[in-house]
Amino acid sequence: MAKFNLLPSRDIGGLPGVMMVLFVAFGGLLFGYDTGTISGIMAMSYFKERFSTTTDVATGEPIITAGQQALIVSMLSVGTFVGALSGAPLGDLLGRRMGLVWACVVFNVGAAMQTAATAIPLFTAGRAVAGAGVGIISALIPLYQAETAPSYLRGTLIGSYQLFITIGLLVASCVNKGTQARDNTGSYRIPCAIQIIFGFILMGGMAWLPDTPRYFVKKGQLDKARKSLAQLRRRKPEDSGITTELDWIVSSCAIEMEQAGGWAECFSRRDGHIWRLLTGCSIMALNQLVGVNFIFYFGTQFFQEAGVKSPFIIQLITNLVNVCSCIPGLWLVEKWGRRPLLMFGAAGMFTCQFIVAGVGLGSSTDVANNVLIAFVCFYIFFNAMTWGPVGWTVVGEIFPLQIRAKAVSMSIASIWAFNWAIAYATPYLIEDDSQSANLGYNVFFIWGTCCGIAFLFTYFCVYETKGLSLEQVNELYAVCSFAPRSNAARKRLQQQAAIDADNPTSKVAGLHNEKEGTTLTYVEDTSRD
Repeated sequence: MAKFNLLPSRDIGGLPGVMMVLFVAFGGLLFGYDTGTISGIMAMSYFKERFSTTTDVATGEPIITAGQQALIVSMLSVGTFVGALSGAPLGDLLGRRMGLVWACVVFNVGAAMQTAATAIPLFTAGRAVAGAGVGIISALIPLYQAETAPSYLRGTLIGSYQLFITIGLLVASCVNKGTQARDNTGSYRIPCAIQIIFGFILMGGMAWLPDTPRYFVKKGQLDKARKSLAQLRRRKPEDSGITTELDWIVSSCAIEMEQAGGWAECFSRRDGHIWRLLTGCSIMALNQLVGVNFIFYFGTQFFQEAGVKSPFIIQLITNLVNVCSCIPGLWLVEKWGRRPLLMFGAAGMFTCQFIVAGVGLGSSTDVANNVLIAFVCFYIFFNAMTWGPVGWTVVGEIFPLQIRAKAVSMSIASIWAFNWAIAYATPYLIEDDSQSANLGYNVFFIWGTCCGIAFLFTYFCVYETKGLSLEQVNELYAVCSFAPRSNAARKRLQQQAAIDADNPTSKVAGLHNEKEGTTLTYVEDTSRD
């Protein structure tokens, strides 16, 4: 076997190589757009008139009840939960690339159903079908990017999925603003139909991109793995750099695949699989419990009921803040790291949520509404810069190859399970009727408490993986048993890799194992076949 360098190459083919990996994140726009449209659609006068089955007793105006709102909004999450769990078998059976193509087909069918709907049942069913496509996409995109991105840009590129989610939310807000005054079916059909265009764009791009080198190595197709890596790095297949990186992937994957197992392996204590799975599921659950989708699912209606003027404009502003704030987060995730960025974001969100909740305890005035809007925007700033992109990054990189597809699917499924719970429960929490809790502003106390939990969870459970290859992340979990010490262990791994890179004839590399108090030994075969 040819020798390999423990340090990944920083030559990724320049801008074309980065753009190929970045394009896959376009799938986030499908989720963001679908999430953003429903908030505005349910606030449209024509939609209420066309889809309502009851009227307000006091005013006689048609209304969508809290139960109907909960059903319409949450059915997307039901579909995404099922889709996320099916992402692993699809990704392993069809490949990461073709799995994404299939997901686009499913999504477009659901979008077409929503466009054609004239009553709640078909519209709701369409959201469930579209959700299944979104779920598959959300499971496979972090997987695809983690397996193709270079280590020093992996956090940024995986986090870009969240950037496209925010762009989708912004585009949806703009489209809703442009159609909400229409007094015909175009008010909701135009926003729904536009989704189909996005599905075809992603499908067309994936038909051109290669599958991941690690997927081909897992299947034993080394020639295809070499071609894929060469295309991603924009170099010739016979290039020495491609050979070096492929040897590195093959060697590390061979070790991991010797221990490959089924779904039960994800719950094994071996190599900390169960703890990694709990980390992935918990960080995705907290991604929802901090309350950001309350703003994007029900923000327009909440601002209306709070007496805020021009709620559609305010929703547009919050989406602009969301997009702009995500961009520095993509830089900070590699510059600052995963752990400090997540803790910073949790602390900032905690502060903003409690200020908004405190404002709600007073009377509703223009000043109070301005404070509400300002701190909602600050809250979105903290979320979009930290938990939004970094959660996807952590889930995409902490699992070893033998369980990666399955563990990522289960982690992503947890975000959709909690997304459904929040989407379904929120109308009952905030609406002012006999069947609801009428919490109003007080719901922000719940989100704020979850932000505090997110801070503690990050400190005790999230490992710092900045700058490590996927294979080195696996080593990190082997040598470090306590998340607050992971940054020091990460630095030792990188130092050892640098030493090995400078001494290619070295046969052995050692690293202290905190779990056993011993030294792990890694043997490198430098002989050639």
